[in-house]
Amino acid sequence: MAGPDRDDVVAVLHRVAFLMERKQESTYRSRAYRAAGDTLRGLDDDAWRGHVRDGRWQELPGIGDRTAGVITTVLAGDQPRVLTQLEGELAERNRAATPAGQALRDLLRGDLHAHTDASDGGAPLADMALAAVEIGHEYQAITDHSPRLTVANGLSPARLRAQLTRIDQLNASLADVAPRPFRVLSGIEVDVLDDGELDQEPELLRRLDVVVASVHSKLRMERDAMTRRMVAAVRQPWTDVLGHCTGQRVVGRPRPPSDFDPHAVFTACAEAQVAVEVNSRPDRQDPPDALLALAVEAGCLFTVDSDAHAPGQLDWLVDGCDRLAAHGVDPDRVVTTWPVERLLAWTGRHG
Repeated sequence: MAGPDRDDVVAVLHRVAFLMERKQESTYRSRAYRAAGDTLRGLDDDAWRGHVRDGRWQELPGIGDRTAGVITTVLAGDQPRVLTQLEGELAERNRAATPAGQALRDLLRGDLHAHTDASDGGAPLADMALAAVEIGHEYQAITDHSPRLTVANGLSPARLRAQLTRIDQLNASLADVAPRPFRVLSGIEVDVLDDGELDQEPELLRRLDVVVASVHSKLRMERDAMTRRMVAAVRQPWTDVLGHCTGQRVVGRPRPPSDFDPHAVFTACAEAQVAVEVNSRPDRQDPPDALLALAVEAGCLFTVDSDAHAPGQLDWLVDGCDRLAAHGVDPDRVVTTWPVERLLAWTGRHG
């Protein structure tokens, strides 16, 4: 029986990177494993066979002692210790998911909030799309930041137009290689300006499949002003999703939630059929449970999103599903349980 081949080694290196990204470990470490896999994948057959014979993996760019050790271990037919540990931690986390949360996760078809290295993400568009395919999604929205958020390298109108072309090209190529129908959705996480206007050209917002509107600045704005700002953003013609509505952070450098009238904001969301995002980032847990209950009571639609900035983070959705399912929400109110045709009919309602 043939032993492990190059595809096996690349798959292990990428799996380690994926699990590190999911765990929010050092970006440097996860990128090192992903880059090592990419390096091996790019070798011609003669170069691959030569390195298998002599074992001088560290001579290749981007491969150090740890990644070389993984390569050697996989070629010997064993599982690397780092992968065993990461898989065990993931299994433990999955066992902690509630049955209701896991049931909702199983119904999700996609994710409406993720970033690439075009703004502040850590991976190219194609890598994010392929990771979404791998975890079983039917669609994945790419929602890089808008121009005003310069700290996150927000996309100018020209850069966003160029990204739309790349998404079209990627969808054409994925149609030939994806194991099941899959679509990359064009989108944006657009900054909500102080007056509730959106930070991108209206003509471009009209073209996009998904518009996530989020507040990123002046998070300590006075309550009434913040309420007016958020209600105005929800009522903008192109808004589909209200992203991480409080802006809170609960891990790392904590940040308190913004103060606004949730009844007014969630009533506006329900009236405009704008989905309230349940942000699955472990460091956000946004909206807090008390506000999530008010959004459920107001009759809002929801989307459970990863807000991923790396491929492995796309797998965070079960965390958000746990929180939303605890409120007994009918899965049909979660737009990411919908097939892509129904989803796009909803986001196209403005027209």
